[in-house]
Amino acid sequence: MDPIRTAIMYSRFSAVVEEASSTLHRTAHTTFVKLVQDYQCALATPEGDIFAYPSGSGVTTFIGLPLHGVLRWLDFDSLEPGDVILTNDPFASDGVVTHQMDVTMLRPIFREGRLIAFAWSFVHASDIGGAVAGSISPSFTESYQEGIRLRPVHLVKAGKVNETIKNILFDNSRAAEDVWGDMKAMLAAMASMDERLNGLCDRFGTADVEAGMQDVMALAERKARNVIRDIPDGSYDFSDFVEGLGQGEFFQVRVNMTVDGDTVDFDFTGTDPQMPSAYNFICGERPHPYIVQGLMNLILTRAPDAPKNAGLLRPMTMNAPRGSLINAEPPAAMGSRVASGLRVYDAVIGCLNKALPDGLMAAGAGMAGIVVVNAIDPVTGKERVTVVNPICGGGGGRQVRDGIDGIDGRVGGLKSVPAEIVEAETVLRVRRFELLPDSQAPGKYRSGAAVVLELESTGISAQITARGMNRFHFRPWGVKGGEPGRLAKISLAHQDGTSEVIDRITVLPLQEGDILTVETPAGGSYGPAFDRDPALVLADVEQGLVSHEMAKEAYGVVIADGTINTDATGRERKGRQSANGDVTDIVFGPERLAFDRLRPEPVRIHLANRLLQEKTATRNQLVRAIQPELSARTEPLDVDAADDIVERHLRRIRGERPQDQASNQIR
Repeated sequence: MDPIRTAIMYSRFSAVVEEASSTLHRTAHTTFVKLVQDYQCALATPEGDIFAYPSGSGVTTFIGLPLHGVLRWLDFDSLEPGDVILTNDPFASDGVVTHQMDVTMLRPIFREGRLIAFAWSFVHASDIGGAVAGSISPSFTESYQEGIRLRPVHLVKAGKVNETIKNILFDNSRAAEDVWGDMKAMLAAMASMDERLNGLCDRFGTADVEAGMQDVMALAERKARNVIRDIPDGSYDFSDFVEGLGQGEFFQVRVNMTVDGDTVDFDFTGTDPQMPSAYNFICGERPHPYIVQGLMNLILTRAPDAPKNAGLLRPMTMNAPRGSLINAEPPAAMGSRVASGLRVYDAVIGCLNKALPDGLMAAGAGMAGIVVVNAIDPVTGKERVTVVNPICGGGGGRQVRDGIDGIDGRVGGLKSVPAEIVEAETVLRVRRFELLPDSQAPGKYRSGAAVVLELESTGISAQITARGMNRFHFRPWGVKGGEPGRLAKISLAHQDGTSEVIDRITVLPLQEGDILTVETPAGGSYGPAFDRDPALVLADVEQGLVSHEMAKEAYGVVIADGTINTDATGRERKGRQSANGDVTDIVFGPERLAFDRLRPEPVRIHLANRLLQEKTATRNQLVRAIQPELSARTEPLDVDAADDIVERHLRRIRGERPQDQASNQIR
């Protein structure tokens, strides 16, 4: 590796993709791309390894995304300049696309008739058809409900748009013009990368540019291995839960992280089968950034100068069982897969807390609620589908500082939509969008505050859908004696004065005057609350985030006349120190502890592995069938009882009659 060439190429490649990302951002049409910034573009080698990825705008969730699942569909000999391949098929792409709404494109880049790279881009399409506006409802059970799905196909051939494919997209979207506007922004961004990369070849020579692609990935790999080498060798496991839609439906995400020198293996054996709802996704066979983002963030925190590319993934291996909720099989629904992605992130962070002597951080809010409204535009009289806002919640307390108010680091790339835009583009009035006082988990380093979003419908009717909402039942956990966070809450008030609490939004109709209120979760905290500097508690009180009562009750800090009463605080803390002195590594909260007693982890792992032995269709029926019985149990589940439940329902699914069962036993 030539260090000077590597530094130059890293800088040049970064400039190319940053410019393209800015082009896409500034020329996009939909709110979800131009304001929320759920999009990205990058450069990859002909083998499918991303060697340059932006960080100035757009999402960073897919740094180093392996593109091999799309490339396997291409006839490389027939590719030519000006081609663009389009797909939104998670199954055909084997995880390059993680849900159907992420419309993905590839443009081959040629130099003197030879393929030297691919430009890659995706946007989250605001609507690709399906059963509801926005194409996503957590209650969907099959991908067919989520809109059109296209295997890799030429959208553009030799610079000419394939009108047949364009018309298919138009005919299946409720927001066709706007979605096509986003796609034209993608085309412009990829054309920019093509032009700029060829410009680099003009200046430095093709051989040096191609060598630079490999050099910057090798540098990223070296940086990643240096960080991993500082993690103590060992095997660390953790589990967390995605909350399903049915009563008592909790689906386990389990990971075993094995560190050996400068390599890490992630094994998700024991993760539950895919869910009968839209929380699934597919990650394929290769290490996937959506799966290992917790470790990726640690690497980029400790080595901020590391190039952002596929080299960061090279020290990692991964095993995610096919048919599990994170590596689902057709026809799994995936629209709300962000909830499962957050649980995977939490599970990896949980492993790192066990591996690092001082831990790392508490769980964040663990929710990325994307609210979408469908209503008649009063100006145009046409149906309009609009993203209202991503709503997340407070981040977890960290080893050295507080969590971030109102945002969880895992989804920090999603930007808020100004209230003025929401009110101009929809029939909704934003009554409140603010931090929620006394919602932080108390600790030495507290969590960030939760967020409350209050929306009033001013139209005759509207329909709300929301994806990614979770943490209604199991609190985000604390670490090192820190407290677990708060749960989410949704309520709906009507004009007649009645109101109701809603467990989850799937498809929610709103009438004129209805007021929808969403309170997010907040993450857990790091360290005991009585170890917090009283001056920090006072600062939170002055900002209106913590009440005087909370300061005294949670932190033992007595504040009077805007100052800390040092003597009273000392007495308060001394008198209650024993109650605050039990420091454990992970603090789950009472709901999770009660569930663990009824369904111990070894039994959960056994049950997940047993179900994954069945064929997809049978397994899907089994998962639906056994959930009510498991949820209704009031006695601890053991392996024999779990096997009995599975076998009884399996016989019923197969249509075996009681006499057949008796006959089989005799034989």
